[in-house]
Amino acid sequence: MISSAVFWRTVISGFIATFVMSMVAFIQGGLGLPVVDIGHIIVGSFNEVHVDEPYDILWGNTAYFMGGILLALIWVVFLSGRIPGNWFVRGLIYGVLISVVSGLVLSPLVSLAAGDWFGFFYLDTWVPGLLILAGLTMHLTYGVVLMLCLKVAGVQGLE
Repeated sequence: MISSAVFWRTVISGFIATFVMSMVAFIQGGLGLPVVDIGHIIVGSFNEVHVDEPYDILWGNTAYFMGGILLALIWVVFLSGRIPGNWFVRGLIYGVLISVVSGLVLSPLVSLAAGDWFGFFYLDTWVPGLLILAGLTMHLTYGVVLMLCLKVAGVQGLE
């Protein structure tokens, strides 16, 4: 069972890691990579099933941050004891894992829900290689920042 202290430290760590990842997503435009605004993509997906557009960017960003917090909880509860290495290596491994799952499962499902098809690993977009690199950069940042935050917070994970 997870204690309330570990839960809240994990939630805060997930929030911080998601925030840093979203800042990296916007900064990537200056590096020649696509700017990936996940909150906007989620809003488009939410609004696709409605005649009007009841959801605004606040809902998309809330869902985005909740996803980041859930990923932090998934790490602590299910994966922390199964992936080897120090905090930095574990962050890189988790970032790659998130990027693979995102490109293979989440992005195609969200794009279909939004009325479009990105393809697996964004292959049906205008710049699939750059989108893969942008997503990998974002997720590596998330993983490393999450592991650093969890280390500083003293969260070891569950046995």
